[in-house]
Amino acid sequence: MKKLLSYSIVLFVLTIILLLIIPLPAALVDVAIIVNISLSLMILVITMTIHDALEFSIFPSLLLVTTLFRLGINVSTTRNILTNSGSSGQIIQAFGDFILQGNVVVGMVIYLIIVLMQFIVITKGAERVSEVAARFTLDAMPGKQMAIDADLNSGLINEQEAKVRREKIQREADFYGSMDGATKIVKGDSVMSLITTAINLIGGSIIGIIQSGDTIANVLNTYSIATVGDGLVGQIPSLLISTATGMIVTRAVSEGSLNEDISKQFMAQPIAIMISGVVVAVLTVIPGMPVIQLAIISLLLVGGGYYLSRRLKAEPGIGAVGAFSGSGTLRSFTEGQDMELAEPAQQEAPKPVSEEEYFKDVNNVYTLLSVEAIEMEFGYSLIPLVDESVGGRLINRIIIFRRQYAQDMGFVIPSIRLRDSSGLNTNQYCIKIKGEEVARGELLIDYYLALEPENPEKEIDGIETIEPAYGIPSRWIKPEDRELAEIYGYTVIDPLSVLVTHLSEVVKQHAHELITRQEVIHLVENTRKASPELIEEAFPNIISYSLFQKLLTSLLKEGVPIKDLETIIETVLETASDAGMPVKDVDTLIENIRTALKRTITRMYCEDGSMKVITMDSELERTMVSCLSKGERGYYLALSPDVLQSLISQITTQLKKFNSLSQSPVILTSQVMRVHFYRLIDQFYPNVRVLSFNEISNNVQIQSIGSLTLENAKRQGA
Repeated sequence: MKKLLSYSIVLFVLTIILLLIIPLPAALVDVAIIVNISLSLMILVITMTIHDALEFSIFPSLLLVTTLFRLGINVSTTRNILTNSGSSGQIIQAFGDFILQGNVVVGMVIYLIIVLMQFIVITKGAERVSEVAARFTLDAMPGKQMAIDADLNSGLINEQEAKVRREKIQREADFYGSMDGATKIVKGDSVMSLITTAINLIGGSIIGIIQSGDTIANVLNTYSIATVGDGLVGQIPSLLISTATGMIVTRAVSEGSLNEDISKQFMAQPIAIMISGVVVAVLTVIPGMPVIQLAIISLLLVGGGYYLSRRLKAEPGIGAVGAFSGSGTLRSFTEGQDMELAEPAQQEAPKPVSEEEYFKDVNNVYTLLSVEAIEMEFGYSLIPLVDESVGGRLINRIIIFRRQYAQDMGFVIPSIRLRDSSGLNTNQYCIKIKGEEVARGELLIDYYLALEPENPEKEIDGIETIEPAYGIPSRWIKPEDRELAEIYGYTVIDPLSVLVTHLSEVVKQHAHELITRQEVIHLVENTRKASPELIEEAFPNIISYSLFQKLLTSLLKEGVPIKDLETIIETVLETASDAGMPVKDVDTLIENIRTALKRTITRMYCEDGSMKVITMDSELERTMVSCLSKGERGYYLALSPDVLQSLISQITTQLKKFNSLSQSPVILTSQVMRVHFYRLIDQFYPNVRVLSFNEISNNVQIQSIGSLTLENAKRQGA
């Protein structure tokens, strides 16, 4: 039984096809007509109650099935009308009698109005909207994909959320592409209805006159009733489906169901309702107008608008569309006051009115010596992005980023102090790490930032600038140009996202500076809850907190997550066991830890089971091994200036191959040379990752897209 139900749609479609061939008795035709009308009503109601078009993603296929069903019914009714002297069931007879009311001409005019209204107004409009929606959706796909990547890189979403959003974008493109074609089916159905009507009327009349021998008037009356009835039972479901098509393709900016959106948005405009009531009241002065009806409608509009306005004042949240609400520790501030993202218990006590009185106590002077881990200062124009009392959402975005970064990297970012500054231009902001400025940017909060693609279809007007986080050439564009920019291939970002992305990139680059001894102890104690014996064995006999801090700092500096502290500590213990004493060689520990974390490292730079890398020629690697020299802080790579310059030049050339890839640049070396080569190029390319073969999982395919060779180094050196 279950298997039969799973194939019910297939059986239904096959039955529809049989309708085109096998004659049906009038009683079964009536059943098919009732099912058709019911199904059409159901589809229309669904399109009006869904919140998102993708909730009814089967609509294009369903549209084809219902159209085929309707055409099958038309074929059956036409066959019955032509072979049964205009009779094809009670429903068609009832519809024809009800509409014609004894007047063939009036009935035919009404029928034609319904058909043309559907064909010219609803179907034509839905077809145009589908075409535009499909084109805009497909053109905007690259920009949306890049926006998802930007949110993922800034920590606003995780990998799973990014995957879901990418799938939704793909489904939207497929859906609107299908709807563009499906509307052509609706249009063809309307044309076919007119043709069927003409065949029924003309063909039936000819057959009736020739075969029945009845008078022309009786024949026309019989076949006109059948024609109009048949046309209506086909056009009413077709009209419902056409309306549903228009509904579903015009729901692009809806936030709720149609009923919710209309109620909410009308209730938010009481003034417009009252003005409409006043205008309707003015119409009563025109001679001959129905005063009573106008007066009733006018009173209802004015009274309803007045009631809604009073209700909005009493409950401000009613009728608001897209309003932001929330709470946070950020408060309104004036010049010189701070706004800190921290717990209330950590906030300083309010100072006396007079600073001189406050600093008379020498102990209070020590409060000036504290250095904040991370600070952000803003110009006056950027305060609305920060101040929650006017809808600023920066704190919420920082909280999201902190949570995501902790989940990905295993390190909790310290509290961030936010303050205004008179030393900055009104549109500027700066980011400080431990009291010193490390980055600065400029925002235009009434504009959007459009990142320029490599080959834009057209240039868009705007203020040229450079995106602060990645240095991409960009333009500040007006909000009304956003859709046009996306069509041209630009990636459009709002100012708050630009700010958060810049902050997140700065924090990632300086995370190794932010992990303090106290934070290391906190992380170890947190691990103690799950593995107390492991921590007891490791600290402080095998490894000290200071050495462990160096390890975590080195890992974070190269972008390696420290979330799996148990594996890191176990690797330290294994290394110490092999050495037979406490290990103090940081380089050895780092390489062993990275090998133990190879699955994590591989995942970060692997896409679809493949990792694209730049490899190193074996002769070049042997030459570099021979150039290792020992200094006070261990071994370092001492290359000649010519070879070093040529090597940097090769790397610059090879890194350009990663520009069109979403993967970070990776250079692959042996485990012996990895750390030394990393230190050599870190000052030139801080964002390039150097991996060894031991750090890559066995199930990953390594794809070399470039190579560093000694021959090129010699040639360029010569």
